[in-house]
Amino acid sequence: MPALRASRPVLVLGVLLALLAFGIRPSAAATTAAITVSTALSRQDGSVATVEGFVVGQPTAANTVIRSNFTGDTAIALADSSSQTSTSAMLYVQVTATFRAQYGLQSNPGLLGTKISVTGTLTPYFTPHAGLKNPTAFSGGGGSDPGDPGDPPDPGDYYANAIGKTGPALKSALHTIISNQTKLSYDQVWNALKDTDQDPANANNVILLYSGRSQSKSTNGGGVNDWNREHVWAKSHGDFGTATGPGTDVHHLRPEDVSVNGARGNLDFDNGGTTVAECPGCTADGDSFAPRAAVRGDVARMIFYMAVRYEGGDGFANLEPNNSVNNGTAPYIGKLSVLKTWSAADPPDTFEKRRNQVIFDTWQHNRNPFIDHPEWVSSIWP
Repeated sequence: MPALRASRPVLVLGVLLALLAFGIRPSAAATTAAITVSTALSRQDGSVATVEGFVVGQPTAANTVIRSNFTGDTAIALADSSSQTSTSAMLYVQVTATFRAQYGLQSNPGLLGTKISVTGTLTPYFTPHAGLKNPTAFSGGGGSDPGDPGDPPDPGDYYANAIGKTGPALKSALHTIISNQTKLSYDQVWNALKDTDQDPANANNVILLYSGRSQSKSTNGGGVNDWNREHVWAKSHGDFGTATGPGTDVHHLRPEDVSVNGARGNLDFDNGGTTVAECPGCTADGDSFAPRAAVRGDVARMIFYMAVRYEGGDGFANLEPNNSVNNGTAPYIGKLSVLKTWSAADPPDTFEKRRNQVIFDTWQHNRNPFIDHPEWVSSIWP
């Protein structure tokens, strides 16, 4: 028996040589180890590879991946962790007709969160997003991510009680989910914003919401050209001030230049008006304010978060968007039709998604559902 074991490498080599002699070559998938999603993202060179990753959703556009109510079987998104929510860390995989019955998410929604391997060509599918096209093999689908102690919970699990609901039922379910949060003091907000709104290109700075300026974290305060804490849902709309709760909820508190903050004041949101000083792309008139185009969706999703989180049952007013301006101290902010348009035209980007994750991981331990699921806006406010 020892002699037989010693001869196995020779036997395997003999088989390989015999195959080659007859012109039969083992497939690349059989002889090449699977690569990670992160490797595939950086190797978009048209080569053929086998990629291993977790199914995290259905890509529907270059910057959009849906995690429920799947609309088709033609594409899936893979990531190195089932808890990944950033589309920049996902590989978009084409699912051709041969494999759709088994690996399309509309037909197999239970595939979400499972680990699979796919062999195909490393090239963008939803241009310019990194992808894998023309697959020749899929395997797996039975194993779930064991998770890393440092990983955040899968947002799919976080929203489990909301999946499949629409309209008022969806809003009620999301309210229950996101109300489970850690509340901050108004002083704690300073440090939170230095973390949540950090400039990705300069760790010493924050990005100011409306003006887009990168400014030193240390220049927070009330002086000219300092940055301060802007309440996107103006605190006078519902008269909650800076009390712990809506007044200190960092999902809608953002750094902003003192004078720009003052120019916005407690105005509702709408299109139109004249240019705002020190705020390129911002406009305002007597009853409304519009931020630069790059953050209009961010603003809308913060308003929608506040409307779901604060429903009047915890000592504060029931906050709701409406289709008016000049709302004054009433617990309303408009203009709903404009905010919906802004949300659709400016989908969540990497900065906004990172901010949502940092708030969840470090500060409040709750999420803005409209960053994770922008499609829920039209379900709640049709």
